[in-house]
Amino acid sequence: MINSLKTFAALGLVLVLGGGPAFGEQAGAAAGSVRTSLAKTHIYLAAGDYRRALETCQREIDDEPSVEAYIHLTYVFHAIDAYLDHLSREERWITVEQLYLNLAYKDPQDLIDPPGGLARIAKEMIQTGVHQQSDVSAAMATRLNKSEADRLWQQQAQWRKANPQTWWTGIPDEWR
Repeated sequence: MINSLKTFAALGLVLVLGGGPAFGEQAGAAAGSVRTSLAKTHIYLAAGDYRRALETCQREIDDEPSVEAYIHLTYVFHAIDAYLDHLSREERWITVEQLYLNLAYKDPQDLIDPPGGLARIAKEMIQTGVHQQSDVSAAMATRLNKSEADRLWQQQAQWRKANPQTWWTGIPDEWR
């Protein structure tokens, strides 16, 4: 959790200190190709392993920052939010707790020192965090290359429209 906070703090610093148009144009050139690591995001979303989906996108941002990487990260945040809404509408609170555990647990020591929490509180905490972080990562993608970000968001909007009940379990076909 601390590593995630450090990553998001660093991303926020990039947003505040980022460059002008030359900064965005240079990064935009590499945005056209789908990276294998980002393609893994689809598998993690299908499995409901949102922690690994987030980690994969964050590693990609660390290794090869691009509009596409930031859009994927933002998309995962939106997918978590939609999944939580879906679970709460169906009153599947045990599954909300499982999502919480997926996001909170990472290492073997978590088995002997588990974080506790009630499912409804966990839902609110997670959704507040994903709303804030998705706004930050979407702004970073737009800053890098607005036209590419807009193109990728049009693809995901079509994906959501075509798969209204399950869009959060995968990524648009064009992103694979």
